[in-house]
Amino acid sequence: MIQAFGLTSNSRKHCPPAVDDLTFEARAGCATALLGAEGAGKTTTLRLMLEFQQGRGITYFRGRPLHRIAHPSREVGVLLGDVPGHPARTVRGHLRMLCAAAGVSVRRADEVLEVVGLVSLRDERLGTLSRGMDRRLGLACALLPGPHTLVLDDPADGLSPRECHWLHGMLRSHATQGGTVLFTTADPKEAARTADRVVTLDKGRLVADQDVTDFARTRLRPRVAVRTPHAVRLAALITKEARTTQRSVEVVREGGNRLSVYGSTCADVGEAAFRHGVLVHQLADETGDMGPEAGPLLSEARYAPEGTQPDARESESTGSAAPAVGSAEPPVAVIEGEGPVQASARAAEELKAADPLSPLPPPISVRSAPSPMRPLRYELRRAAGIGTGFLTGAAVLVTSALTAVLLARFGHTPQPRLLAAWPRELPLPPAALGAGLLGALAFGDEFRHPALAADRGTVPRRLGLLAAKLVVTAATALLLAFLTVGCDAEVLYLVYGRELADVPADWLSLGASWIGLVVGCAWAGVLAAGVSRSTTAGLAAVVAVPVVVVPLVQKALEGPSVRVVAGFSTRLREVFLLQWPFGGERYVSAVARVLVQPVGSALTLSLSALLCAYLLTTLRSRVR
Repeated sequence: MIQAFGLTSNSRKHCPPAVDDLTFEARAGCATALLGAEGAGKTTTLRLMLEFQQGRGITYFRGRPLHRIAHPSREVGVLLGDVPGHPARTVRGHLRMLCAAAGVSVRRADEVLEVVGLVSLRDERLGTLSRGMDRRLGLACALLPGPHTLVLDDPADGLSPRECHWLHGMLRSHATQGGTVLFTTADPKEAARTADRVVTLDKGRLVADQDVTDFARTRLRPRVAVRTPHAVRLAALITKEARTTQRSVEVVREGGNRLSVYGSTCADVGEAAFRHGVLVHQLADETGDMGPEAGPLLSEARYAPEGTQPDARESESTGSAAPAVGSAEPPVAVIEGEGPVQASARAAEELKAADPLSPLPPPISVRSAPSPMRPLRYELRRAAGIGTGFLTGAAVLVTSALTAVLLARFGHTPQPRLLAAWPRELPLPPAALGAGLLGALAFGDEFRHPALAADRGTVPRRLGLLAAKLVVTAATALLLAFLTVGCDAEVLYLVYGRELADVPADWLSLGASWIGLVVGCAWAGVLAAGVSRSTTAGLAAVVAVPVVVVPLVQKALEGPSVRVVAGFSTRLREVFLLQWPFGGERYVSAVARVLVQPVGSALTLSLSALLCAYLLTTLRSRVR
């Protein structure tokens, strides 16, 4: 059950708010439609309810606000706009990634694919789906955690009649099983076909809250659609005959050569046109939309004889707890187990307790998106679900091998740089650049194709997600570092012989430096992209380390000073009086030698600064 009280959006400049003091409820076991034309405030209402947009008011989902629900995705399934996701990801891979984010079994992905009829398209890419299949996938994403409530924004937009029929059956099935369904639509006929209750909005205000039977009687009426080049003459003739026979007939000019005749039949209108020799191009029975106010505005070409009851357009809804059409008073929300008076008193007390000094409803603050419940599994499926990482790794290996062969041919390159394919003219070797790109993509793709927080527009900066990305990118960078050196050594052996493929004598310190460089670049890309929300900025930060930071560190270390750090590694070794098992002090010494080098110092400083910036933005977003 959904209960919304006093929803009001923040007004911009001097424009009125898109939603103004809106109160309604959507009951469990029923499908409720938010009906309104474009700009009526339907989408804004949903965003206020889901705390995606700032404003005022409060919304209860089965008695609790959304920010007090431990796992919101398991309580409310949401579909707003298009389905977010990388266009190169498969349908099944996208759902499996969301399974890890929602903390449900991976088998759930196949179950919802069968429910929405996408089993045959599970290996299709998201970028190749049609509009109808895209909406089916969106419904599958909403159903994935098994929520009690579905909140859908215009789910039938762009669907064919057959697909709309399927969608309506799905929504009815979910409501029949005891769930709550709230969807928006601009078509009154669709609302009458699908919903059990219709909430009508106009310019952000509540116009009517009706049972579907009352809605159909007051809003939708049968009519005869007429198209004729003599519309004015035919309207006058029909009105005159209705006055003569004392029948209640209404003729409405729809513009141009179109008429809508209420209270008559095709036979009567056709006979009247035939008797007076009026040419008719179209004559058909339709169901007319009487507009959101459905009553006060009537056509001048209407005739109702004295003593007769007004037609359904003017009649009030009787036998229903819903307010009359056009009523300014909002409906009373009824909580399960409570009467209307108790429910209203409880809501008033909660609103007063939230802000005792203000008569307005409590403010709605935008909450941060939830972090994936299984971050490491989520990140593994995110990284392996598209071919970008594999293509990047293959391009790095090929580029590195070709560079190593060319450097060996020209000569004057030390063997360690030869194995790493690192010319002195380049700031970074291909492997480090590739690792930095993969790290930048780890957060950059989240902002370009969000999966966790598509409706909020931001990606959660939780430390669990950051740790998962750092672990996955570090493992990828290590694999890339080993494969690069191995491929370069093998290619050099095949082309030039064993002389250039020998292992250097100081392989331990060189290996530590190489691994530290590649992993450091990958982590720099992750942190920089997380702070700047851009893959390009993340890769630029990686390149800036050797181009900008290293010269500054070199200048600081080589400049005139009273104290120098020469012999730091030797003195560090002397501190450890006890011998480490398996010669572990050698590794500590190797790490120390790496850190005192300009590149190692610059990379360490850069990673520290980026990590501090990331933590600062995380804390700032939580404070807000």
